[in-house]
Amino acid sequence: MSTTLAAKALPLTVVIPTLNEEAQIGEALDALSWADEVIVADGGSTDDTVAIARARGALVLELCDETIGGQRNAAIALARNLWVLALDADERVTPELERELERVLARPSNAAYRLRDQTFFLGRERRRGRWSRDWHVRLFQRDRRFSADRVHEHLEAPENIGSLRARVRHTPYRDLTHHLEKIVLYGRWAGEGLQRRGRRASWTELAVRPLWRFVRDYFFYGSWLDGRYGFVTSALTAFSGFLKYAYLWESEHHADSEET
Repeated sequence: MSTTLAAKALPLTVVIPTLNEEAQIGEALDALSWADEVIVADGGSTDDTVAIARARGALVLELCDETIGGQRNAAIALARNLWVLALDADERVTPELERELERVLARPSNAAYRLRDQTFFLGRERRRGRWSRDWHVRLFQRDRRFSADRVHEHLEAPENIGSLRARVRHTPYRDLTHHLEKIVLYGRWAGEGLQRRGRRASWTELAVRPLWRFVRDYFFYGSWLDGRYGFVTSALTAFSGFLKYAYLWESEHHADSEET
């Protein structure tokens, strides 16, 4: 595979936010040789992410103190193509999706398009549960921007949104430890966001909401059919919901202690 992004098959700019992604950014960029332009918006990596991305021919922006949405927006602002595809370093465009993108860009009928994840965890596709139902608006025209939320940033998309059939291959976690590390990080960020909005960690949020997440994922979404795998992934989904409110409770506890 070529070490540069020389092939320019599709008039499309791909934007990728990164932070310490040296283990996978090279593979991610190699898989995008069909795109006219790839922009990597790095959030201050301390590893070789930036060097690897530049060696692959990507345009690299070095940013600090930006949310993922902010990183994406900085890259979108520099896009030379009308259409933009927003990806993460752990996402891959399948050959089926590449062909569908070519058809859509040749004759677009919507202002933006949502894509569905094909998520893999521990070497296995997660076919059931909440993870199998993730849709995100990722293909859009360059006048659109993402929200500044630190967690679950979303595109400020138009009403005229279509859906693509082919899916994005997503491997968000290397292993269980990596998953737990992300749960902790995102849980803290989400808790901070809730605190800024004046939310309180009630018993409903701390107990009922995580329990409902597990019940919904395990029973209603059919994860029980996946045996222990389904139980563990459902429990992790519930734990992630609990942790953000636990961090919110911690911030309340510290604020109360300071007042006294």
